[in-house]
Amino acid sequence: MPTPAIATLRRCAVERHTPCGDGHTVWHVWGQPGPQRPLLLLHGGSGSWTHWLRNIQPLVDAGRQVWIPDLPGFGDSALPADGLDADAVPAPLEAGLQRLLGTQAVDVVGFSFGGMVGGFLAQAHPARVARLVLVGAPGLGLGGRHSVRLKGWRHLPTTAQQEEVHRYNLAALMLHDPAAIDAQVLALHVANVWRDRMPARRLSNTDALAVALQQVRCPVHAIYGREDPLYLGQLDALATALHAAPTFQALQLIAHAGHWVQFEHAHAFHSALLPLLT
Repeated sequence: MPTPAIATLRRCAVERHTPCGDGHTVWHVWGQPGPQRPLLLLHGGSGSWTHWLRNIQPLVDAGRQVWIPDLPGFGDSALPADGLDADAVPAPLEAGLQRLLGTQAVDVVGFSFGGMVGGFLAQAHPARVARLVLVGAPGLGLGGRHSVRLKGWRHLPTTAQQEEVHRYNLAALMLHDPAAIDAQVLALHVANVWRDRMPARRLSNTDALAVALQQVRCPVHAIYGREDPLYLGQLDALATALHAAPTFQALQLIAHAGHWVQFEHAHAFHSALLPLLT
């Protein structure tokens, strides 16, 4: 059952489908075309368009037309045809963009796994991505993901036991303030993790994004939560890894925010993001 906020935004969206694997990539579009480029938001692993729940309307109010796919293998989208990690996603994503937007360039904001996808997309299709904003993106060779131990839940026999683990995992990785994990946040997360069909992802633990950024031509920016558990004690190393990219501009850190920074502190996130998109 979707939360009221999800249901409201879904009613306002235009839904589009493009081919992907044995099915479709499902796209959601808010707002009208305007003088600025379309804004493509890419969600994180075990997520869907709802990772951007608190960001869609403010970005539309700022004059942007917002495009958010359920990335192949997540949400309501089919698995990609070739592979089960972030490097398999840019091909069906670009094919979908060709059908929907032709050759029009887009601004890309990618969260976590979606940041890796955005980097790979900009590397493979430089004319498509006019600027790239990484949000909590892994794949920079820092190994921080090994410090976060999430608990398994699919084997548990009751919903209550599963929800206890989901709450633990949200606090361990996604949100800095455990008090932010209310019933609606938990429902959003549960709906997303049940539809994750790409469980064998490994590229996040490598330097794959750092390598791709060496070939990216567009300006690259980054916004991370200062308390992101993937990078606790490694913020200097994170900045060094990002600044190694030839077109990297600046890293902004949002205080009192964990990995899911655009949700936990949406207002501060928008204050950091919007100037980068002008």
